[in-house]
Amino acid sequence: MNIKVSVVMPVYNVQHFVKSAIESVLNQSYDNFELILVNDCATDNSLAICQAIHDSRIRIINHKHNKGLAAARNTGIRHAIGHYVAFIDSDDQWHQDKLRLHVDHLNANPKVGISFSRSAFMQHDGTMTAIFQMPQLNNISAEVLLCRNPVGNGSAPVIRRAALNDIRFQSYSHASDHSCYFDETFRQSEDIECWLRMIATTKWQMAGIPQPLTYYRLNPEGLSSDVNKQLASWEKMIDKARIFAPKLLQQHESKARAYQLRYLARQAVRSGQGTTAKEMINKAIAQSPALLMEETGRTVVTFSAAYLLYVLPKSVFNTCAKIGQYCIGVRQRWVIGRDGVRASQY
Repeated sequence: MNIKVSVVMPVYNVQHFVKSAIESVLNQSYDNFELILVNDCATDNSLAICQAIHDSRIRIINHKHNKGLAAARNTGIRHAIGHYVAFIDSDDQWHQDKLRLHVDHLNANPKVGISFSRSAFMQHDGTMTAIFQMPQLNNISAEVLLCRNPVGNGSAPVIRRAALNDIRFQSYSHASDHSCYFDETFRQSEDIECWLRMIATTKWQMAGIPQPLTYYRLNPEGLSSDVNKQLASWEKMIDKARIFAPKLLQQHESKARAYQLRYLARQAVRSGQGTTAKEMINKAIAQSPALLMEETGRTVVTFSAAYLLYVLPKSVFNTCAKIGQYCIGVRQRWVIGRDGVRASQY
């Protein structure tokens, strides 16, 4: 059988979530795919849960040593046989039509190397929220990608194999010599580094589809919860980007850093870190005061949320946050509907 899509799922200590993640892939309305589970030396019951699911479309590959998310994705890509490669993190889920809609999108747009979707947020317990990730979907330049990362999370993209081949490089480590696509020296920001390298150095384009097809779990214990480490990894990505896209960084680095600081302020608000949120949004505005004019709404909302979290009792802030999230959700659903999608279906 000529496999169209290879789905790569890294697995590491996700025993509470991995079954639902796998089932969301196996239940896709599009069925010409393989699912590659890369066990990155899980120390909990994750591997046993994977092995207990019997489906001919599943392959399990075991690392001998824990190598991290980037290496697990690289392993999956090296074993993939599909024309397209989709990624899903083992604590997230997909809408049943995700692969079908991305295959249609890539088939219809041969210049697009990275297809991605909007995402809906889940609480840690799997309860859906009323909030969506609402990225720019079209006309995504390297500048836009550097500042905003519209893909948003590791479970949103479906990538043309030919595009991955165009950014392939060889890793020469003391342990092995193998092809890489994601940079294995990164433990965070490996995704935006990969997307930026692809868009800045090749002919491939990036475009999104309006349906919220990825269900992204808000996990306070996940990699993205430590905003200071995330900032450090982003700065490492910037250092590398100066090598392969120096003109881009000369023109847009300061602005991009301001956007990243504002994003991290929102992350800190979500995890209840009032002091950190306040510091991040202050640094963002100091880095680029133009944020207040270019994206007044988002900047003011983030600034207000950070300071309210900092000064208000937690119970009062939570009440304000619920009201704010409801209003934001109503607005987002209107935008999704305007784009011809019934948000209630997702």
